[in-house]
Amino acid sequence: MFCKAIAWAVGFGSLAVIASPALAHHSFRSQYDADQPVTLTGYVTKIDWMNPHVYFYIDVVDAETGEAENWGFEMGPPHMLERRGWKRNSMQIGDELEVHGTRARDGSFTANARRVMLKATGEVLGAASSESQTITTGEPAR
Repeated sequence: MFCKAIAWAVGFGSLAVIASPALAHHSFRSQYDADQPVTLTGYVTKIDWMNPHVYFYIDVVDAETGEAENWGFEMGPPHMLERRGWKRNSMQIGDELEVHGTRARDGSFTANARRVMLKATGEVLGAASSESQTITTGEPAR
């Protein structure tokens, strides 16, 4: 009886470990509000180039208060970005960016980036991890 209980516990524990990565992945609509587009310009402070999504952070000066806000942007996975022209070193700490994206539902300084423009060169790189669209040229879709 005791051995059977241990076998069940190990079995359920294994399933939990296997299923946890799938549960950790979120849906776009649950985290981001497509009715809250943002366009922000700022300087890169941090880049996390890793699976399952690349994140980068920029300091944006609030027009009303003059205070810097550190915004975090989610992009697609590294392999998808590389297929769209990104390289690990396409953006560097200190680069000035213009970012178009969709703000997080919770109102935090977080968004899903859809279009990233390097201000120094004007190069536009698509970034979306969702919404079935990655914008690499022209103006962002509304």
